[in-house]
Amino acid sequence: MRDLAMRALDTAKLRGAGYADVRIVRFKSESVAVRNKNVEALASDESLGFGVRVIVNGYWGFAASHRMTLDEAAATAAEAVRVAKASATVRGTRADIGPPQSVSGVYRTAMHIDPFAVSLDDKIALLLDANETMSRVPNIIAAEGNVYCQREDKIFASTEGAYIEQELYETGCGIEATAVDEGEVQNRTYPNSVGRHQGTEGWEFVERYDLRGNAARVAEEASALLRAKMMQPATTTVILDASQVALQIHESCGHPIELDRVLGTEAAFAGMSFLTTDKLGSLMYGSPHVNMTADATIPGGLGSFGFDDEGVPAQSTPIVREGLFVGYLMSRETAATLGRRSNGAMRASGWNRIPLIRMTNVSIEPGEWTLEDMIADTDDGIYMETNRSWSIDDKRLNFQFGTEIGREIKKGKLGDLVKNPTYTGITPRFWGSCDAIGNRASWTVWGTPNCGKGQPEQVAHTGHGAAPARFRNVQVGLMK
Repeated sequence: MRDLAMRALDTAKLRGAGYADVRIVRFKSESVAVRNKNVEALASDESLGFGVRVIVNGYWGFAASHRMTLDEAAATAAEAVRVAKASATVRGTRADIGPPQSVSGVYRTAMHIDPFAVSLDDKIALLLDANETMSRVPNIIAAEGNVYCQREDKIFASTEGAYIEQELYETGCGIEATAVDEGEVQNRTYPNSVGRHQGTEGWEFVERYDLRGNAARVAEEASALLRAKMMQPATTTVILDASQVALQIHESCGHPIELDRVLGTEAAFAGMSFLTTDKLGSLMYGSPHVNMTADATIPGGLGSFGFDDEGVPAQSTPIVREGLFVGYLMSRETAATLGRRSNGAMRASGWNRIPLIRMTNVSIEPGEWTLEDMIADTDDGIYMETNRSWSIDDKRLNFQFGTEIGREIKKGKLGDLVKNPTYTGITPRFWGSCDAIGNRASWTVWGTPNCGKGQPEQVAHTGHGAAPARFRNVQVGLMK
C-alpha cells in the first residue's frame, strides 16, 4: 500500500501538482435486522480503493479508483491533475491550505470484543429474544431490532511528508416497538431513534445497552402512549432527556459551526448558517450555563478518530464558552481564511469521495444537576424523551422538534404521559433559556450514524455528548 501511495504522489508532483494527498481505504461492514420474529435483513459489505486530491496552481482536482495497481495509481493521480487544470479555467478563488502538515502516526480504536468475532447466530438470537418480548405486549403490531458493525483500515499520505495508518471500528444497536389501536400509531425506540445508537467500540457497546432487558419497557411505553393525553399548547418549562439534547446540538449547533456552510461553499441538505464570521467571539449563543466543545478524542464517541482525512491530528476545540460563541469546525483551507489552523474536521464517507467538514463529537459540557433534582426543582413543565421529528430552517435558526414521549411535571414530580409532544424555538434564544444541565453521571456520547451532506451525498457518523437539560419559557404544542 505504501508503494501505491508513493507512486500516486510522485506522479502528481511530476504532472505539476504543488500539493497532493492520497487516501487508501479498506471498508467492511455487517448488519442484521429482525422484524416481527423473522430475520428481515442480513448484509455484508466490503470495498477497497483509493482517492487522490491535488492542488495545481491554486485549484483542486480529485480522482479515485478501485484498481489497486501501481499503474492505476499513476493514472489516477494524472487524472486528478487534469481535473485541477480544468478547474483553473473557471478562475475561482485559489486554494490556500496554510502551513504544511507533515504528521506521521498510527491509531486504532480501543475495544474489548471484536464485533466481527461474535457469531451471526448470537447476534440473531439477541434480536429475536428482544423481538419476542416486545411482541407479547398488547397493541404491538411491529417489533424490530438491528445490530451493526464496521471496520475501516485507512492510509493517508501527502507530498508534505505525512504518512498515517488507522484502524477504526464502530458498533451499534437498536430496537423499536410500534403500537396501534383505533387508528392511533405510537412508536418507542431504544437506545435512540434514527435506527440505532452507535459508537467507536467493540461488541461491549451492544452488551452495555442490554436490548433484552429493555425490550418489555420499550413496548409497554409504546402501548401506553395510545391512551395518553395530547399536549396542550403553552409556554412552559421543558426538560429534555440527554438523547434529545444531543439531537438539538446536532441540528442547531453542529451544522451551523461547519465553516464551509458559513463561507457559502456548502449549502446542500442542511443549508447555510446564521453563525457568520462577524459573530465569532461576540454572539451570546446561550446562557452562561452553556459550554460546548468539538472533541474528536473522546473514547467511544462516534466522531472519534486519530487523524482526519487531511492528516490533521484529532483534537478538542472550544465552541461555546459560558454562552459565548468562540469556535468553528474547520478544514485546512477554511481555517486559513480566518488566519487559523485546521482543528481536524475533514472526513470523507469513502475512498471515492472528497473530504468535507463534518462534525466530530460536538458536545455540551456537563453541569452539576441530577435529573431527579432538576425535576424536583421544576414547579410546572414537561419532560420530553427521544426524538421523533425535526424541522429547522436553512440558516439553522428557527426550529420545531417532536419527541416520542412526554411526561407532565407538577410541583416537582413526574405526572401523566403526554403523546406527540413538540416544542419550537429560535436557536440563541432557546439556548439562552437553559438554566440547568445534568452532571457527568448523566452525560452520554450519543451516536448519529446518518448525517447527510454534499453532492453526491455523503453520510457521516457523528457524536454528541449530552446530559438532560432544562429550558425556561419554551413554546410547546401546536399553536392555533
